Amino acid sequence: GVLFLTLIALIFSQFNQKVPWHMAARDYTFIVVAWFIMIFMQLFNPEAVSREAWFYAMRGYALYIVFTVPLVYILFNKPQDLEFYIKMLAWFTIAAVLKGVGQKFLGVDPGEKKWLMLPGNKSTHLLFGQLRVFSFFSDAGTYGSSMGYAGAVYTIIAIHTKVLKSKLFYLTVGMMAFYAMLISGTRSSIAVPLSAFTVYAVLTKNFKVMGVGAFFLFSIFFFLKYTTIGQGNYDIRRMRTAFADDNASMNTRLENRKIFAEYLKTRPFGGGVGSAGNWGMRFSPGTLLADTATDGWYVQIWAETGIVGLVSYCLMMAYMLFKSCIIIFFRLKKPEFLYPAIAFTSGIFGMMVSSYTASSMGQMPNTVIAFTTLTLISLMPEWEEQEKQKKIQ
Repeated sequence: GVLFLTLIALIFSQFNQKVPWHMAARDYTFIVVAWFIMIFMQLFNPEAVSREAWFYAMRGYALYIVFTVPLVYILFNKPQDLEFYIKMLAWFTIAAVLKGVGQKFLGVDPGEKKWLMLPGNKSTHLLFGQLRVFSFFSDAGTYGSSMGYAGAVYTIIAIHTKVLKSKLFYLTVGMMAFYAMLISGTRSSIAVPLSAFTVYAVLTKNFKVMGVGAFFLFSIFFFLKYTTIGQGNYDIRRMRTAFADDNASMNTRLENRKIFAEYLKTRPFGGGVGSAGNWGMRFSPGTLLADTATDGWYVQIWAETGIVGLVSYCLMMAYMLFKSCIIIFFRLKKPEFLYPAIAFTSGIFGMMVSSYTASSMGQMPNTVIAFTTLTLISLMPEWEEQEKQKKIQ
């Protein structure tokens, strides 16, 4: 609603001042519009059981994206917007952490308790009498991956911030986010910081940082895989199961993917957007896609849009991430742009990796955060060039 109203307000503001629509005529806009058209055509997929489900599910797939990217190019396109964005996201992260900590130690409110008592939610968020904290997010999985992303991003920003007050603030936000990730009980979220710091070490082109990063990542892996330290703590014990050799949930995922593979052999465009996952259970219960857990964003895209949709989505994300890396390696020189770009690119890569077994990239607010960030990174070379021209003048 907010995104739509912003677009409407922008259209009506044309009466007072000229809107720079040409700013949105860029590669990212064309790509997300093409992706939106593909998802729109899914409304006519003959395999789809429910058309109503499409109106709900397509938001996370494409609607948020096709609003976000052009609006960032037109409205949120200046260096001071980046600074505001970093600070705003930090305060939202703090709010999310505090709400999550309140759930863990003070309990849930009546509305949350009612939600938890629903069969599907109770079985996934109350495990062995322990709450998987979800804060004010849609579920614990989205909360965990979002906090893992924020933890990695703000830790990296803190490392490269020179002002001591800001360094301490961002480092505190990062550590708070990592704690929130832990209490979410989302095992896939551990992939976010592990992957993010790996990419960070590469993007910095600093062998010392690579060495320290490799040691840090190996230490976390060794701690969770080969020790029993902290085993009495439920949150640590839960994360440790992600590295267990006999992982029952992973075996179930593999079996479900075999079912999808057989179903999709003759369906290159999938079973229709909204036919699997929660929307499938709500609008088309009893069908194969609704009754088979996707347990991952890419598997959900594959099941609902087929191999055509999955390949298209992966190519879109790969193009944007690759372009961000090219900008970081060859275009950016100023630290105030370079290191936030490295931090955000690393964090988004982490979320993409975790989406293999979770719906990280398909849920709010992760979708808007990721595409806002990628769009801002694409503008950074222009900001540097503008500052250079001002100095010359």
